[in-house]
Amino acid sequence: MSVATPIIPETTNIRYDQNYLEKLLLSHQATLYGENKSIIVSLCQIIPDVDPLSILAFLTSEKINNFSQDEIYFYWENQSKTEAILGYGVTESSQSNINNRFTQSQQFVKDCFQKITTINQDNLSNSFPHIFCGFTFFPETNIIEFPFPSAFAFLPKLEIIKQKRKHLLIFNLLINSQTDIKILANQTIVNLKSITQIKDYQNIDKPLKKHINLTTNDEIAQGFQSSVASVLESIKAKHFQKLVLANALDLSSSQKFSIIDCLKRLRVYHPDCYIFAINNGKNNCFVGASPERLISLKNNQLLTDALAGSTARGNTKKEDYYLAQKLLKSSKERREHQVVIEFIVQRLINLGLSPQISPLKVLKLSNIQHLWTPIYTKLSPNIHPLEVVAKLHPTPAVSGFPTDITCQEIKRYESFERGFYAAPLGWIDYNGNSEFIVGIRSALISGNHARLYAGAGIVEGSEPEKELAEIQLKFQGLLKALSYC
Repeated sequence: MSVATPIIPETTNIRYDQNYLEKLLLSHQATLYGENKSIIVSLCQIIPDVDPLSILAFLTSEKINNFSQDEIYFYWENQSKTEAILGYGVTESSQSNINNRFTQSQQFVKDCFQKITTINQDNLSNSFPHIFCGFTFFPETNIIEFPFPSAFAFLPKLEIIKQKRKHLLIFNLLINSQTDIKILANQTIVNLKSITQIKDYQNIDKPLKKHINLTTNDEIAQGFQSSVASVLESIKAKHFQKLVLANALDLSSSQKFSIIDCLKRLRVYHPDCYIFAINNGKNNCFVGASPERLISLKNNQLLTDALAGSTARGNTKKEDYYLAQKLLKSSKERREHQVVIEFIVQRLINLGLSPQISPLKVLKLSNIQHLWTPIYTKLSPNIHPLEVVAKLHPTPAVSGFPTDITCQEIKRYESFERGFYAAPLGWIDYNGNSEFIVGIRSALISGNHARLYAGAGIVEGSEPEKELAEIQLKFQGLLKALSYC
């Protein structure tokens, strides 16, 4: 998916040479013809080691040139890979609430990347700008209940990329014929100096646990179990094979929840998950710690996961092993898992791909373990990452099967807006690499209010009280993180 735009290697350190940067940006501005034309100059260079979460903490607490404290941002972290990405502010964006949202977003990504000229300050590989994306579970969304559009994509003004021991800073600068290059160059250098002086964010004093009011009660629990019983009757009548029912848990606190503290605690409690936060710039942030990868694409090698079927962790190694073996031998959990495998494989085949299925494994997380089957294939260069995302969403792991029927059943049984819950969230880079997760184990935070989401797959053999217990178990990670925020 790479586009044919020039890569200009430079050795001058833009951090200290405003005159050079002005000349560089002016040379690109001079290539524009017509008032409606614009380009994006993407500057990249190595910076001293710093936690990207520290930079997010700084940017959301301090005002610096050309940035406000209430910017749109996307934070993404995978500790197992020693990777993290922060995209802050908006250079270009696309929002839509239409059925062809994946196609429209795909066109936005292509158009945006075609406008970019990359200035690779240190001749780095994999130092490419990213476009961040979020899609709600359903194409139609109640914007009052979930204040994000159904398709949300943006190229940030600023990116911090941590790749193992390497830390990169990228500025994506939009330039048109009216841009004041002198001001833009000055703002860029001042911001660069500010960011490279940030020290790691630390909160040494452990905050006291706050009182949190829960809206849950026995009536809600009984309502969920009643829904499960009704779903089981429909499964028995062969209306569908599986339905994923979710529940929402509302919290409130006497003070605003701290997104930074929540992310800090999620990374500690769930080092084996994807930690993420998407902020709409209007005091609404969707955060979580997802174990489920939808796609990972690097050098045209595509990897996806079938993740369905779960049980608790044991208190001892012996108990943990026993629970894992019981999970592997459970016909009910294996059926639920197999439905997901078959769906993913068939969808990839429909794209003209040849998926290969890895052996079944147990994925052990901090408080839960899942049946897990990685599936991989080589992706044709003419297939855009968002085509794959559109084809796979929603998998039976988060909707049920058949998906068309069960998505309608979800709307009938669930009284809340799913929003980004169980939906694709991720990024695509300028070189065609991409990674999307499924937004489970998540919450929408708005000031001192939070709504937590969790779901359970209902299949033949499910028991209402056990499915409720599974949902309550899945709530625990974010409850624990928010209890100290």
